[in-house]
Amino acid sequence: MKALIIAAGYGTRLGNLTKKIPKSLIDVNGKSILKRQMELLQSNGVTEIIIVTGPNHEKFLEKKLKYVKDNFYENHEQLGSLMEARNFFNDELLILFSDVLFDNQVISKIINSENNFNIAVDSDWRKKYIGRTEHPISQADLVLIKNNLVFKIMKNLTPLNNFKISEFIGIIKLSQKASKKFLNHYTNLEKSENKTEIIKKWYLTNMLQDLIDNNNIINPVEIDGNWCEIDTVQDLERARKLFS
Repeated sequence: MKALIIAAGYGTRLGNLTKKIPKSLIDVNGKSILKRQMELLQSNGVTEIIIVTGPNHEKFLEKKLKYVKDNFYENHEQLGSLMEARNFFNDELLILFSDVLFDNQVISKIINSENNFNIAVDSDWRKKYIGRTEHPISQADLVLIKNNLVFKIMKNLTPLNNFKISEFIGIIKLSQKASKKFLNHYTNLEKSENKTEIIKKWYLTNMLQDLIDNNNIINPVEIDGNWCEIDTVQDLERARKLFS
């Protein structure tokens, strides 16, 4: 199994901490975010880890990893950065955000999921926004779920009867079949006159929603371990309390 980690952003909300290094190289109690991700992935049988880099590409020094430099990171959003590594969409594949910390319980559950399109979600997400003033709940990527199917993925979702709302935590597992379908769908969007410019502004969640809208089944994987996103200094302080 391969893992693709999207690390092509600036991480500006962390202020001076990311002026000279990528967000994924920030230290959390003696290990970088990336180092922690790498160790857990490798211990769970991931044999190849690819990092999509952007600013400060030269600061990535870990020799056990592969790197794809996104030379166009200023011209597109998260999805465009991911697709700079499209040559790796030929196998069972994990896709991860570079600013998400998780424990073994989280990553092992998503790795062992058996559907084609699997996204890790947290149904107990609301409590993680208590006191999180620098990253309010309105910025959460929410998922509308019914009968173990994802119907919507977007911010500020409105609750509906008989539906559950969880939070997408930034980890996806694609089967080999789903990897190829994901790539083919993106390639068709690139060729479409109506979508060529629009998809430059897309995040990964936009792509997931478009797959759903085109009759692809996406299954949520409910996690129950520790995880956190590190987007602000406040988030980093919380991460240092959660992960020793």
